[in-house]
Amino acid sequence: MSKIILVPIDFSAAEAGITAAAATLAKGLGSQIVLLHVEPPDPAFVGYEAGPQSVRDAVARSIRGNEQTLHAVRDRLRAQGLRVESLLIQGPTVEKIVDEATRLAADFIVMGSHGHGALFDLVVGSVSDGVIRRAPCPVVVVPRAGQAAH
Repeated sequence: MSKIILVPIDFSAAEAGITAAAATLAKGLGSQIVLLHVEPPDPAFVGYEAGPQSVRDAVARSIRGNEQTLHAVRDRLRAQGLRVESLLIQGPTVEKIVDEATRLAADFIVMGSHGHGALFDLVVGSVSDGVIRRAPCPVVVVPRAGQAAH
């Protein structure tokens, strides 16, 4: 049975380091990589069922653009001889990452740390921290470039 490495990416500057770490792990284990991009939930508008049409159109354009970017990352990794699939889903980020890891029976999650700092994490929360606390499998956190690993 093939091992699966789930790799949540948000197209930040940390993406190259995250996918490089996942590629190294996948090559060593003979694993398949599943790239995951989580779009935020639709914005809630008071008095509108799904928001004004202009907002829905802008969200749809953004999602299409992110899907193309996701496919470009997938194709770049496939060109390295890796088995890679990609998923784009919408919803609360931590919940969706954990749900997909469970659904896929992932063996590992490889994700990045943006290193915003303790105050940001206290106020906004850290996606990597939330995933680590709830993940059904080991989580490898790749520090952003220039961030010391602890």
